[in-house]
Formats: sequence, C-alpha cells, structure tokens
Amino acid sequence: MAASPQQRFSLITDKSVADLRKLTGVVIEDTLEPWCHEASRDNIRHWAHGIGDDNPLWCDPEYARGTAYGRLVAPPSFIFPLDRVFSGYVGGLPGVHAMFAGIDVTWRRPMLHGDEFRTRVWLKDLIEHDTRFAGRSIQQIYHCEFINQRDEIVAEGDSWCFRTERDTARERGTKYTEVKAKKPVYYTRDDLTKIFALYEAEEIRGATPRYIEDVKAGEKLPAMVKGPMTATGFIAFAQGWGGLYIRANKLAWKQLQKHPGLGIANKFGIPDIPERVHWEDDLAMLVGTPAAYDYGPERCSWMTHQVTNWMGDAGFLSQIEVQIRRHNPVGDTLYINGEVKRTFVQDGAHYAEIEQVATQQDGELSVRAKAIVRLPSRGQA
Repeated sequence: MAASPQQRFSLITDKSVADLRKLTGVVIEDTLEPWCHEASRDNIRHWAHGIGDDNPLWCDPEYARGTAYGRLVAPPSFIFPLDRVFSGYVGGLPGVHAMFAGIDVTWRRPMLHGDEFRTRVWLKDLIEHDTRFAGRSIQQIYHCEFINQRDEIVAEGDSWCFRTERDTARERGTKYTEVKAKKPVYYTRDDLTKIFALYEAEEIRGATPRYIEDVKAGEKLPAMVKGPMTATGFIAFAQGWGGLYIRANKLAWKQLQKHPGLGIANKFGIPDIPERVHWEDDLAMLVGTPAAYDYGPERCSWMTHQVTNWMGDAGFLSQIEVQIRRHNPVGDTLYINGEVKRTFVQDGAHYAEIEQVATQQDGELSVRAKAIVRLPSRGQA
C-alpha cells in the first residue's frame, strides 16, 4: 500500500474560515506600507515599464504637456502599487496559499503626476468553491477605495484571491494534469519572429481622438501579445509594483518576526517568502502549479493596457472586470483579443463596452475581461 503524501502546509478549517469571516466589513488599519504613495514621474514610469507599456502619456513629460491633461498621467492600473491588500496581501488562513484571481474596478477621475493617495480597504466577503485545482477553496474578496490629496475617490472596486491548500493542489489537483505531462515549450526562430511582429505592430492611439461615432459593435481591437513568459519579466513587473513580501536582510527578518508563517524553507534551509513561486520552479510545483508563474495583478494590468492603447488620450477607462482562469507558467505566451460589444449613452456621456479574451499559445483560455470606456463625441467637441 502506497504511503500517503506528507502534509507540509496548513489546511483550510471551518474554524479558520469562521474566524476570518468575523473581520468582514472592518476597515484594515494595520497593513504593509504601499509601494507608492504618490504619482511621481519615476513611480509612473517604473509601473508602466513593469507591465511593458511605453505610452508617452505615462512616460514622456514633454508629450504629456501637449495633451489636455498638461502633465503625465498614471495608467489606470497604477492602483495596484497603491495598496498591498488590494494587490493580494490577504489576511487570515495562515499557511494557506493565496492566488490572485481578478478585479472589478470603477475609475471616477484620472490619476495625475503629483497626486498623492491613501486607501480604505476591508474584507467584503468569503465564498467557498470546489475547484479542479485544489478542491475546497475560499474566494477572499476585498473592497478598496483609492483617495487623492483632495479627498476625492479616484477609483474603487473589488479584488479577490483564491485560498487553496498547497498539499491538496500538488497531490490531488487535476487542473494541470495535462500541462505537467507535456514536453516543455520551446520557441523556434520562426515562432519568435511571429511574436515579435505583434510587438512591432502594437499601436498606441495617442493624440488622435477615437470618437464614439466611429466605433461600431463587432469592431476588433488590435491583438496584443505578452511574453513569452520569463522569470526576468516577472521580476521587471515586481520592480514597478513592489511585490507583496519582497524584502532584504534586516527588513526581511523583521517581516518574518511579525509574520512567521511567511517563512517557507528553501533548499538551503533558509525561510523565504511564498511569493517566490513567481521565480522559483521548486516552490511553484510544491503548491500544485507546473512552474514559476506570472502575477495576477500583472495580468489584470495587461488587459487594461490593450484598452488604453485603443482608446487614446481623450478616452477614459471607466470600469473593468477581469477574471483569471489559470496560471501563466514560464514559457507561456499570452494573446489578448478584444471586441466592441455595444455603444451606449449614460448621463450625457458616450461609452463603448469591450469584451476581452486572452489565450495561451496552445489556445487555452487564460483571462476574460469586460471594460467600459468613455469616448469623446464629435457633437460635443
């Protein structure tokens, strides 16, 4: 009779879920300092470059001065480095893995160079699921308000993680059975040429307005590519975002003193953070995934990137809902496609609704998203 797998990590218990549920609706006061407090020139650029976005509205001060804003603008996804809880620093259920899985956010006004921010965030809900990845899972939903120095809410919305048992996902999860059995992906020169051609063709609408009168249901957005995924790319994102737990030396020690459950011994016996699933295959496989994989907030930001390229400087991303359906391990390439589903008028403003789908190089669904974009009208110019 085969020996049962060794339990290395914590389990989800009814008590731990009940204890966490007691915090529903309570504004969180004791949390990690955000990576960014303000939309400085460098913070905006580091974030934009971290998601592979070189839009001059975010990155070129001279260009931005010639726009209606008169200064640099932060990409809508800049909300992620402003609050770690919204970005996946979830509380409760110690030792249970957290996987960032989506957002539903509404923006009320742009985030401009020089703006300063604070946030209010609280646990909104816990929903139990039965998943192929790890069986019993808890969807942990937080609501966050992003407030500027004028006490204006610039954005608000939900983000959620799935809490999963690492041992269960590794030993009994079936979501990646076929992926683990496949040969590692390898890119030929021709493969890379096709991917790089999409990068070369990437179009930033920029100063040319996209008027609502020129937008029709069924219109396709230019396809966007992200990848092939590498640990280098994940680290580039962390440079702009700050990560959840990435600390060095004394600061790493202080973090482990405050949260001992974060320390998972590596092959040298050194306690290190669970976030290293994004650059270490060994730990990624211990939690049930095929290899090191991308960040959830990173992928949400890629979906907004396609939309902001399309809408131009005069457009405004009002809302987006992103649902992440699987991990992107190193070696994967993500293809993002979008389509206008309808246009409509609300409170005198003109909007386009866009549906997005992102698939892996093998055609498997990775992300679904729906965005609402406010566009200018020739009749109101």
